[in-house]
Amino acid sequence: MDNSQDTIQVDIFGLSLTPSISGGGYAIILKEISGNRRLPIIIGQYEAQSIALELEGIKPPRPLTHDLLKEVIEVFGYSVNYIVINELRDSTFYAKIKFDSSSIEEMDARPSDAIAIALKFSSPIYVSSDIMDEVGFVPEFDEQVLPKQENEFEEAEEGINPEQIKSKPVETKNLSNKEKKLVQLRNDLDEAITKEDYEKAAQLRDEIKKMEISNLN
Repeated sequence: MDNSQDTIQVDIFGLSLTPSISGGGYAIILKEISGNRRLPIIIGQYEAQSIALELEGIKPPRPLTHDLLKEVIEVFGYSVNYIVINELRDSTFYAKIKFDSSSIEEMDARPSDAIAIALKFSSPIYVSSDIMDEVGFVPEFDEQVLPKQENEFEEAEEGINPEQIKSKPVETKNLSNKEKKLVQLRNDLDEAITKEDYEKAAQLRDEIKKMEISNLN
C-alpha cells in the first residue's frame, strides 16, 4: 500500500441496523485485523442497508447506487485498490478511495460510501493509526457487539439469490414456535427485497439477527 500516513488494516466486525438513540444514525464497527481494537462509525440508513445486503450476499432485483458505481468504474477499465479512513475532524470521519491507476489521485469520499465500494470490489479497508489511537477501544466482552461473521443467513453462505430461496420452502410442522417465527421472518425478508422495500428489509434482518442470538443463549 502506497500511503503517506501510518495505517491499520481493518475488517467489518459488526453492523447495527437499529438507529442509535443519540444521533438517529446506524453504526458500523470496524476491527483491526492484527489486534482487538474497535472503531465505531455512525453512518446513514441507506448506506447501512447497502452494506448489510452486501455482507449477506443478497442481490437486489435491480442495481442499487453502489452497484451502479462499481459498474461505471469497471466500464472505464479501473478497479479499487483500497480505501482508507484518513481523517477525523470535528467529530466527522473522512475517507479516500484509491484506484488501481497511478494517474488517478485518491478520491475523497464519506467513510460509509467508501466502505460500501470496498465491499463491492473486495478491497482492503484501512484506518489511520492516529484515528485508531484516538477513538479506538477494546471491548470488555466480545458479545457487546454482534460480529458479522456469526449467525449469517444460511442462504447467504450458499450464495443463493432471493429467487432461489423461494423455490425451496422450509418444512415447518416439526419446528418450535420460535423457529416457525424465524422462518416467517425470512420469508417476509425475501418478499421485502423482491418489492425493493429495503427499509422494511433492514428492520426484518435486524429482528432475525436478534432471534438467532437468543437461540444461542
